[in-house]
Amino acid sequence: MNRPKNIAIIHDWLVSMRGGEKVLEVLCELYPNATLFTLVQDKGKCSPAIERMNIKTSFLQKLPSSTKKYQYYLPLFPTAIEQFDMSDFDLVISSSHAAAKGVIVRNDALHICYCYTPMRYIWDQYEQYFGKGRASFITRFAMKLSLNYLRKWDVASSKRVNEFIGISNAVRERINRIYNRDAAVIFPPVDVDRFSISKTDDGYFLIVSALVPYKMVDLAVEAFNKLRERLIIIGTGNQEQRLKAVAKKNIEFLGWADDNTVKKYYEGCRALIFPGEEDFGIVPVEAMACGKPVVAFRKGGALDTMIEGITGLFFNDPTAESLAQCVRELFKRSFDQNKIREHAFQFDRKIFKKAIGLFVEIKWEEHSKNLNG
Repeated sequence: MNRPKNIAIIHDWLVSMRGGEKVLEVLCELYPNATLFTLVQDKGKCSPAIERMNIKTSFLQKLPSSTKKYQYYLPLFPTAIEQFDMSDFDLVISSSHAAAKGVIVRNDALHICYCYTPMRYIWDQYEQYFGKGRASFITRFAMKLSLNYLRKWDVASSKRVNEFIGISNAVRERINRIYNRDAAVIFPPVDVDRFSISKTDDGYFLIVSALVPYKMVDLAVEAFNKLRERLIIIGTGNQEQRLKAVAKKNIEFLGWADDNTVKKYYEGCRALIFPGEEDFGIVPVEAMACGKPVVAFRKGGALDTMIEGITGLFFNDPTAESLAQCVRELFKRSFDQNKIREHAFQFDRKIFKKAIGLFVEIKWEEHSKNLNG
């Protein structure tokens, strides 16, 4: 079989081990000899499979606080990503939710983009990041100056991609709407085997989330202030202090927690609360792998990962009252834990690894045939 000689993988940044990095980890396992490019790297923050790659960073790496406050350099992302030299690479795989897909490749190279979403900061969630009360005046002013340029670049650079893969049907719709491109859908990997059904119910509800605006954790805090039910929130972010200030005593903030601690809280919860519109959402699938039901907003990736009445319940409106009513309804329902866990297996890591590997193989064969006439 004709195989690419030199492979490059491009990932936006390497500063923590979240959902995108778990996708990247599988790509690194599939293509261990690839060169990995990224805007900035905070060494030691990702898994060994990623850290052992041949990693090349951009000029942003040398700028002040770039590994901690990389978002402040957003207007420089296009320049930084375009300066990577891709001339040696036959196959380029970008793992992108910001600028990675804008890398410039050879005319005869194949560029496949695994897209978590078109850059949310400048499209659907601009107001949630840079609206009044969400960011400082200086940040809002700088973004207003950069927004038109960034949007034009984002659309123009999408044409450099040969094949798009979206992480959900919601993301596929955005790729089509914003870039006017079609995309395959391959759901991201969840390590379902790491979990098992838990019969424990310690009576609390659980949120595992970054505490940033678009996650809509404030909605859950408001709802549980009214419900007076116990809510445990695991995660950190720039909204943490504001949320703590308005939360009543029935709501506990645990901050950051490692994977084993999170697993323990999945096992003890009554249900997971998933209040935001997510591109996909690995956390609900992990909770389902423990046999736990999920209460989620009826939008985004949750529409792909949940079956209403079987794996949990949806609330329809992005309001605290709609969420609270859904939680009240949950108390009236019973759920089959075996069916919940069985559903989670379609998102298992092994399935993703096989699907993404096969997709790349097929597209490379097609690409090679087209090059050779």
